[in-house]
Amino acid sequence: QVQLVESGGGSVQTGGSLTLSCAASGLSSTEKCMGWFRQAPGQEREGVAQLYTGTSSTYYADSVKGRFTISQNYRQNTVYLRMNNPRPDDTSMYFCAAAPGYCSVLLPSKFPFWGQGTQVTVSS
Repeated sequence: QVQLVESGGGSVQTGGSLTLSCAASGLSSTEKCMGWFRQAPGQEREGVAQLYTGTSSTYYADSVKGRFTISQNYRQNTVYLRMNNPRPDDTSMYFCAAAPGYCSVLLPSKFPFWGQGTQVTVSS
């Protein structure tokens, strides 16, 4: 049974930082693509960043490039999203997602496994 458990959400002010964590278990694939997505009320779920566990190669959405960093602790099967200098429009529910094998395009349809989400609220 695949489980993705997010943690680390909360409230943060602009100019601050926040780190989200995603602990993965039950995935049979040795290497996988781990993604972070977000969804605000009334909006579609959008991709934020993804990482291929085999090489730690990463991809970022333009909206977060240079501000957010995705990383992993390979041994602990944990992926992180470091949010530096967040903005109020980063306020959203953040979801961790996983797919076996290589990463492709950062779209929700490419990820079969999802966590429950963690709320991030950014105030100015």
